[in-house]
Amino acid sequence: MNDRRGPTDEDVVTARRLLLGAFETGADLEDVERELAQLYPRNNTFPGEVLIELGADALEVGGFRRGEPLSHEQLRDRFLSDYEFRGREYQRLRYALLCAAATKGGVEVDLLDEVPYWGSDDFWRYALYAAIAYVRAAADQLGVDVREISRQLARDEPIRG
Repeated sequence: MNDRRGPTDEDVVTARRLLLGAFETGADLEDVERELAQLYPRNNTFPGEVLIELGADALEVGGFRRGEPLSHEQLRDRFLSDYEFRGREYQRLRYALLCAAATKGGVEVDLLDEVPYWGSDDFWRYALYAAIAYVRAAADQLGVDVREISRQLARDEPIRG
């Protein structure tokens, strides 16, 4: 992506479909991460906000409710066990997970109030991990394969209340 322009509508669709397509085909998620990096304009939260929305949509599809919460520990340990997080990475992942949950609950998260203080330019990466965790958690909650969740999310692109 050219750093001089913002993300286009096509970039938004592409970012969403990259992850959903990987779940559908069983493609390597590291390849998705590399492709998303190509879409990422420096000093921007894109495609992070798209991935946060996707995570929120996965929570909706999975039927998660306040009365039956899903713990952060469970998310990290069960649904992101193939990733290793250290130090501040835990806090950044936690923030991205909370952003998706807040978005699902109808709260508009002010990313520009928090993310610049990180001193890094990688919010989109943690949003990707949050979306992965929530898609996997939705599949687990419903007892289906992630491909089914991916198909539903692709059909309902994006879910809005």
